[in-house]
Amino acid sequence: MNSPDNGQKPAAETFQLLVDAVTDYAIYMLDPQGRVTTWNAGARRFKGYEADEIVGEHFSKFFLPEDRLAGLPAHILKTAAEQKRFEMEGWRLRKDGHKFLAHVVVDAIFNDCGSLLGFAKITRDITEKRRLEQATYDSALQLRLLVQGVRDYAIYMLDTLGRITSWNSGAQAIKGYSENEVLGQHFSLFYTKEDRVRGTPGTALATSLERGKFEAEAQRVRKDGSLFWAHVVIDPIYNEAGDHVGFAKITRDVSDKKQAEQDLRHTQEALLQSQKLQALGELAGGIAHDFNNLMTVMRGSADFMLRQPDLPLEKRNRYLSVMLETAERATSLTSQLLAFARRQPLEPEVIDLSVRLDASGEMLQRTLGSLYELQLDLAPALWLVEIDSAGLEAALVNAVLNARDAMPSGGKITISTRNVVRAEGDGVTLSIRDTGEGIRPETLKRVFEPFFTTKPTGKGTGLGLSQIHGYAVQSGGTATINSELGVGTLVELWLPRTAKQRKIDAGADGMIEIPEGLRVLVVEDSEHVRYFARQLLDDLGCNVIEAPSGNDALELLKAHHVDLVFSDIVMPGISGLELAERIRALDRSLPVLLASGYSSKQFIPKDQREFPILRKPYKLETLAAGINDLLQADSDKLK
Repeated sequence: MNSPDNGQKPAAETFQLLVDAVTDYAIYMLDPQGRVTTWNAGARRFKGYEADEIVGEHFSKFFLPEDRLAGLPAHILKTAAEQKRFEMEGWRLRKDGHKFLAHVVVDAIFNDCGSLLGFAKITRDITEKRRLEQATYDSALQLRLLVQGVRDYAIYMLDTLGRITSWNSGAQAIKGYSENEVLGQHFSLFYTKEDRVRGTPGTALATSLERGKFEAEAQRVRKDGSLFWAHVVIDPIYNEAGDHVGFAKITRDVSDKKQAEQDLRHTQEALLQSQKLQALGELAGGIAHDFNNLMTVMRGSADFMLRQPDLPLEKRNRYLSVMLETAERATSLTSQLLAFARRQPLEPEVIDLSVRLDASGEMLQRTLGSLYELQLDLAPALWLVEIDSAGLEAALVNAVLNARDAMPSGGKITISTRNVVRAEGDGVTLSIRDTGEGIRPETLKRVFEPFFTTKPTGKGTGLGLSQIHGYAVQSGGTATINSELGVGTLVELWLPRTAKQRKIDAGADGMIEIPEGLRVLVVEDSEHVRYFARQLLDDLGCNVIEAPSGNDALELLKAHHVDLVFSDIVMPGISGLELAERIRALDRSLPVLLASGYSSKQFIPKDQREFPILRKPYKLETLAAGINDLLQADSDKLK
């Protein structure tokens, strides 16, 4: 019976067209004996045979010789006939003799009566698929071996809750736990108790999720309870669908690095102190000359007055005035020496750079010697700056000594000041220019680096110019350097202007009055200084009792009522600070004024001092001002 002519192909023909169109699978039929009866385009592409070359041939033609000898083709047909299906992966041959890896499915075909009609065979080339799978496996294996082989880093995985899911040998080496001890444990196991209480582990995971990464340096705990410094990185991990599946955690032990940094800081501090001492040594020669001159005036004047007891009053006063001026100059020189000797920074103060540098000019010229000309080009009406005066002195001397070293045969150094307006604000420049040999461009780039020096070995610490740069930055300013070979070098500091006014010594123009009849306990181990302090207090109208030590002072306080205690800081036995603390414990209302020529406690910032400190040497006006300030402060507390 003919099929109706309705424009449609018979189902069998349509199915054949579909099979022939498939190129990714070899789909063909075998008769019950295994001979090929049909051949599609996919079979032709995989195996290389045309249909007329292979139809009627036995399908064992595609098997390796060893598989044919082993009877594999017959086994496949037998199994498919008995079990209706056979499936395997194995190597097959193309027409050109090349092998390919095939995934094979053979289905037995039976008629309605159950008789075997043949086999349907589907083959797929999975060579590339297996190659990629193997490559992926090999890569994963290599990565695992790599991770396991790393001993300098702890590399491990966490699940979404922070529990440990993998553990490498580096983690065991750094933290001391074996894999079976930590798998399933929460990673907070490695945190200190304080960090766990603060919730630091949870914060780290949350930060990693929020920012895509968490990184920090902190102390962690080993299995034995010891602490170590760790550099930690935590990255979130997502699967191909974008779901968060855990965290990758990498920890490195940086204890040695931290120790090295600490050692470096200690070395820097030691070298800075060494550099200060070097600068002090440079100053010593010039200052010694000045001191000898000052002492000549003092000694000669005092000796003359002792030898001339009947000297007219006017002439005696003239000699006394000279001695007072000389003493002031000696005090100034002593202050400069202390500025270089102390380890603590001084308090910032408001100063006029031109005035300060003018006062330092003679000292600097003495330091430089006769081969060098020092010229001061100081601007009048200079804006005020608030800076650390000791740091300024150190920076200035460093710059001047560097300039001197650049001119071994002598030369000229010019120190100048100017008001300068910049984008960042108003300020003052301090410039130090020399006529030395200059610095090469490649060297100039590094001169502000700590420990970098152009001087021969043993001739410099490499901290001179870095100290200048550091001082400028700490003062809120900048430091620059320019140099030209054969012409010279210019070091320039820019310091910001301050709106504050200079503190005027209230006693500079005359004696300050204090409440009459104050009862003062003077505590001083030096008999001469104690006598001097008593004389000043007597002149101020005070009633004075004396104690040569802190213990004696405490005993006197039991028997006498006083309004104020005036004590030296540095004394044998109980120091002035200890005495002040004991007095405060006994009577918080009793004010204590301390005095010292040099003490590290003296350089605590004023707003952090427990007791006011008067610096030695003091005179009548400064002592009176110190007492008034102390009494005023106590009065303000009672309001």
